[in-house]
Amino acid sequence: MGAGAIGCFVGGCLAAAGADVVFIARPRVNQALAREGLTLTDVFGRRHQLSPAALHLVESVEILRATMPTPSLVLLTVKSGATAEAASALAQVLPGGTPVLSLQNGLANAPQAQAAAPALRVLPGMVSFNVAELAPGYYHQGTEGHLAVQDDAVLRAWQPLFTRAGLPLELHADLRPVQWGKLLLNLNNPVNALSGLPLRAELMQRGYRQVFAGLMDEALAVLRAAGIQPARLTPVPPHRLPTILRLPDWLFRILAARMLRIDAQARSSMADDLAMGRRTEVDALCGEVVRLAEAQGMSAPRNARMVQLIDGPWPAAPEQMDASRLRDRITPDRRA
Repeated sequence: MGAGAIGCFVGGCLAAAGADVVFIARPRVNQALAREGLTLTDVFGRRHQLSPAALHLVESVEILRATMPTPSLVLLTVKSGATAEAASALAQVLPGGTPVLSLQNGLANAPQAQAAAPALRVLPGMVSFNVAELAPGYYHQGTEGHLAVQDDAVLRAWQPLFTRAGLPLELHADLRPVQWGKLLLNLNNPVNALSGLPLRAELMQRGYRQVFAGLMDEALAVLRAAGIQPARLTPVPPHRLPTILRLPDWLFRILAARMLRIDAQARSSMADDLAMGRRTEVDALCGEVVRLAEAQGMSAPRNARMVQLIDGPWPAAPEQMDASRLRDRITPDRRA
């Protein structure tokens, strides 16, 4: 449900592994898939090619109800701002108890979906790798990563299929620390979007990394105050990442070699959203930090300003900035 970059990649891998997958997507995506088919590649050399005839494409859940049996599992991959609407639409056509796995950024999507569709069984999940749309119908995984999900008997039953698809499910008794660990890394998404650069090229510039480190510093301080320990998702513990990000470029290149195992084509999904004129998920990332800070009687001014920089001009695209200008706009009391 919401077959964009993540939905097409995950759904396409499952289809290539033999699953019967229905893609519910925007007309633009469906038209591209109906014309070009679906091509999937990754940083490890994997390649799947699905012809248009092999894809089951629909544009709404109403059509879904009329054209196929009840799905055994729904993967919810819409952007955060569309979560409640999508869940409500699913609730209109699916029987109670249908499992819905949220594979979305941020922390609030599964609770929002459950509130909008109380009869469904919504489970939180997380995608830790990057997927970019390189051309119509062509989706590329540009970084290492996995699927992390809440441990549940329903999802355990699906493990063999996801493993065959090259997407093994990592089960967690408590997914929230993992979600916060991913959110810390995703604080680079708005930095990348405003840089106008591919991910690797952006991370190779110290000025942009300093902005990222400032956003992460605020988030880590808020998490400590709230008693939340984010999971370690990189070779470096979360609390050490800001220091490493601020290193000179030559030293960062050496110490963060594994972090820089990023395909030259990879970019953040937020950059894609800006290019398409879509509302971004900055509020589900930086905004989540701001809200947790307020709950602790604290503030997170850098994250608040990042939300304003991205969302403030919408529906117009925000201006792209070099590292120095972006740092000035984000730093408290130094707004340009």
